[in-house]
Amino acid sequence: MPFHISQPSHQSLFIEMKANGHTIACGTAFVARISVGVDFLLTNRHNVTGRDQETGAPLCKRTIAIPDSLTVWHNARSELGRFVQVDVPLCDGNEPRWIEHPELGPTADVVALPIAKRDDICLYPYKVESLVHMQIQPAQRVSVIGFPFGERTGPSFAVWATGFIASEPEIDHGGRPVFLIDCRSRKGQSGSPVIRHRDNNAEVPLSNGLEEIEMRSDFLGMYSGRINAESDLGVVWKAHVISELLEHANVVTGAV
Repeated sequence: MPFHISQPSHQSLFIEMKANGHTIACGTAFVARISVGVDFLLTNRHNVTGRDQETGAPLCKRTIAIPDSLTVWHNARSELGRFVQVDVPLCDGNEPRWIEHPELGPTADVVALPIAKRDDICLYPYKVESLVHMQIQPAQRVSVIGFPFGERTGPSFAVWATGFIASEPEIDHGGRPVFLIDCRSRKGQSGSPVIRHRDNNAEVPLSNGLEEIEMRSDFLGMYSGRINAESDLGVVWKAHVISELLEHANVVTGAV
């Protein structure tokens, strides 16, 4: 009997933030694209800067280290369930390689990184442009799919944390293009995709005895942390912010 693997479980990618080859933190990333562009790696800005978005203080209190590279656990092309570790430098000289939102800049906790072409990895991108405008409401169930405290299932499948939309999605919370969710999310989930699952999944048999479940789900945005350490209210940057970032990234890199 084949095992069933839900697609979002391997669309979220485990990342390690490194300084001089040493891991100082872990988090989550995912691949996304718009219809006229190419694939980019998406994660939180604070993951690549290693600094608190509000204060600018180093997030790694123990060593006060700032990351200079990411190790991304990409899906292997050879087989679903295998992963390839890819080191991604964060700077070219003194210039950051990540791309920020064209208008919000460093105030938005979202960045895009170009993905170098490789024959040994397989990309499973979220397509975000058609999901910018959708009917979502408070109290609807959503899932944050990432790696709390670095926890992974099997070789590197993501963990699902499920909660509810906690603020009016059409209204910017705190003057930023974000909405809140009520969910027991924790460190390591920064950069996770936030989705709304719908029924009517499709099972796709694979040659290695697995079956991938293509979930009917809506991409709602990117999780970037809780409002404070005592709260289970988390911040989600809206899908249209990700779409605008991807449009800009395609222009900056000359992809379109």
